[in-house]
Amino acid sequence: MSKTEIKKIIVNSKKEVIHKIVREILVLFQINTADEIVDIYDFDSLEISNSIVDGSCLSVTTSILLKNDKLSKNMEKTSLADIDENPRAAVNRLIKWNLYYLFTEVFGKTTAPWGILHGVRPTKIVHRYIERGLHKSEIIRKLIDNYAVVREKALLLADIAYRQLPIMATTDQSTISIYIGIPFCLSRCLYCSFPSNILPDNNTLKIFMDTLYQEIVSIKKIIEQYKLKVQAIYIGGGTPTSLPEEEFYNLLCAVNNLKTRETIEFTVEAGRPDSITAAKITAMEQFKVTRISVNPQTMQEKTLQVIGRKHTPADIITVYNKIRAVSRAKINMDLILGLPGESVEDVRDTLNKVTALNPDDITVHALAIKKGSYLKLHQSDINLPSDPVVCQMAEITQLILQKNSYIPYYLYRQGYMSGQLENIGYCKKDAASIYNIQIMSERQTILGIGGNASTKIVAPSGTYLKTLFNPKDLKTYLENADKYIRKRASLMEEVYGK
Repeated sequence: MSKTEIKKIIVNSKKEVIHKIVREILVLFQINTADEIVDIYDFDSLEISNSIVDGSCLSVTTSILLKNDKLSKNMEKTSLADIDENPRAAVNRLIKWNLYYLFTEVFGKTTAPWGILHGVRPTKIVHRYIERGLHKSEIIRKLIDNYAVVREKALLLADIAYRQLPIMATTDQSTISIYIGIPFCLSRCLYCSFPSNILPDNNTLKIFMDTLYQEIVSIKKIIEQYKLKVQAIYIGGGTPTSLPEEEFYNLLCAVNNLKTRETIEFTVEAGRPDSITAAKITAMEQFKVTRISVNPQTMQEKTLQVIGRKHTPADIITVYNKIRAVSRAKINMDLILGLPGESVEDVRDTLNKVTALNPDDITVHALAIKKGSYLKLHQSDINLPSDPVVCQMAEITQLILQKNSYIPYYLYRQGYMSGQLENIGYCKKDAASIYNIQIMSERQTILGIGGNASTKIVAPSGTYLKTLFNPKDLKTYLENADKYIRKRASLMEEVYGK
């Protein structure tokens, strides 16, 4: 589907959520507004209006008026909410659904496997349906009818949501997980939008680690005060193993103090092979790390050079085997579909090489083009596979992983993903990451410390979250850590002190 240029867009609402819905649909249909001057516009204006009838059955009528020098086209669509649907959520969904329908009629069929389902955590919708007592077949029908999800994705989403139930059932208000953010890397990747920093000088690093240890002490007090059970601990980043060996050892030692008798999963993002040493592997085994991520992203050397990874496919295999020789931890490996210059055959080759290593868990990401990344700034100069090609890559990936006994167990989506696809975690039997499921379900309190870490405190009723986001910027984090420590303690008192 080619891009459409529209000079002016008018929306008859001042509500930000309505404008957000419109933007999502515009991106989906590759409709550009006049952010930059172009030579030719397909339409001079697009006017969008919505009317809501909140009677015995809530309905939304959406109208669009398209104009250019040759025509004026007016269309409308009316849709009804489900009887048991939350009214506010229903209005937003119906506006999005109506726009999707109308734009399909006007601009031609779009290849959108997820339809209007744009949220990061689509499994949450399925979990709500399950709690309401809906049968699996009915849930699949609702995903197709209410969200325009294609049947294949609806089946995938439902299967994953049901697989997650046993792990989700292991939590209660006193059971939490902990995330520790180490915002440093040895170099910055082409596609990276995370607020990671190149490993700083020794003085700055010491200040960061001292600040982080203050946060760890504050979390320890919270655990003891509310008699909390820590189910999973996750050290992410950035690349935590980019720390020097002594600092990495000290970090594991400090984090080890946060464990309780109930801690059954301890993950470290080892990320890049060039950041992993024998001493770090030994330290992870000493402190009983149960899950280590070694992330090749691709096994194509030409691509690794393009995206700024300072290692080779051979380095990945060497480090993987070194970890297997020393550690009893499960190993996760991350891959990305849609990287610059890659073909379907490149992806097939990568999958064959990775599955030959037999990792316990493989997470497959569709490339997301995000603000703040070099890729976003220079997208027009970089050769990226087309959306149809990326979809072929995803099909090949699924077939190879299923053939090698990997099953999908968690899923999330991001904006601006290649092929309008998703990120899927695949694992061997009994190798699912507890943390990944809990963080995506948002049913468990997760306390975040360190750079760009987020805290989400789940209320006893499960009906709302209290959130706190540590600063993305390193300098701001270091200068304001005390304030965030106090704020986290206050939020915990508000929810857990009752």
